[in-house]
This record gives sequence, C-alpha cells and structure tokens, in this order.
Amino acid sequence: MAPLSTWWFLRRLKSRVWVTKRILRALKLFLPMTRDVLRGDFRPVPWSAFAMMALALAYLVMPFDLIPDFLMLIGIIDDVLIMGWLLNRIDQRLEGYRAWKYTNPDMTPS
Repeated sequence: MAPLSTWWFLRRLKSRVWVTKRILRALKLFLPMTRDVLRGDFRPVPWSAFAMMALALAYLVMPFDLIPDFLMLIGIIDDVLIMGWLLNRIDQRLEGYRAWKYTNPDMTPS
C-alpha cells in the first residue's frame, strides 16, 4: 500500500514540477509567437507547434476521447495527461522562437 500513500504521491508530483513549468511556458509563449508570426516578424514558422496546438484544442472539445469522460476520474485524468503531453511537445518546438525573442533587442521578454 506504500506506493498509494499521500506522501508517495506528493513526492512524485514534486519530482515532475519541471513538466508543469514547461507546460506553462508553452502556453505563455504561444500567443505572442502567433502574433509575431502573423505580423511577419518571426520566421521560420513552427508549423508543428501550430498543428499540435490545434490537435490539443480539438482533443479538448471533441466528444470522443481515449477514455470517455463519464468514467469520472479516469476520463478526466486521461484528458489532463494527453493535454500535458502535447503542451510539453509544443514547448520543445518553441525553442527557436524563445531564442529569437530573448536575443532580439527590439523585443522585451514578458
């Protein structure tokens, strides 16, 4: 029963904080990147990041899921895991934009 204890869960969650930070960083950078791409300020366009964000949003709003949401806890955990995985991958695709934004003297980091 030890692996299911509260302390085990909290230690496991604490060891995965870096994933949460990457997810939040991806969400924070995606909208400014979209604005810069639409204005023509940033090239090359990271099409894979746009595709993954569209996939994440589609998975979130579609009534079809890997595990249906009517299976309360398991269905919601399924959505959270898949969204987290996709946002983590989006963050990896935004490395070029992040480097451009923070080294470009005209841009101020937000």
